[in-house]
Amino acid sequence: MDNAIVIRPGTVADAPILGALVMDLLPFLTVDPAGRGAGSFVANIDAAAQARYLAAPSFRYRLAWRGDTLAGFVAMRDNGHLFHLFVDRALHGQGLGRRLWELARDEALALGNPGVFTVNASDHALPMYVRLGFVPAAPREEKNGIAWTPMRYG
Repeated sequence: MDNAIVIRPGTVADAPILGALVMDLLPFLTVDPAGRGAGSFVANIDAAAQARYLAAPSFRYRLAWRGDTLAGFVAMRDNGHLFHLFVDRALHGQGLGRRLWELARDEALALGNPGVFTVNASDHALPMYVRLGFVPAAPREEKNGIAWTPMRYG
């Protein structure tokens, strides 16, 4: 991974660019690549939703930038649930997802997490989470146009 990546905390002002990155990744997140049937999911990941999460004290966001371009971001909810981990599609497979996860994990541990984390992995992201050390905690679920596997780490 390029050392030119700079990681900083997220702010409410970042919501539009976070929403745009997630919407670009929609084909990887929904059962239908065009997002049909996933309207309620989209309403929970768009820019307005990101602004709500960024303003809430239970969420901690870290954004990775390469120059003026958002490369990816991670969000932890309640210091134990990996809520978001998104990387620009041009950077998939280059280690940024692992770097963001390890940062979020290490910050959570420093803030008192005992080493147990959860994530709801999309079908596309499931192999990455397995490589990061997560294991399925329940069977795959599908509802409202999205599918996920609940996973646990630690």
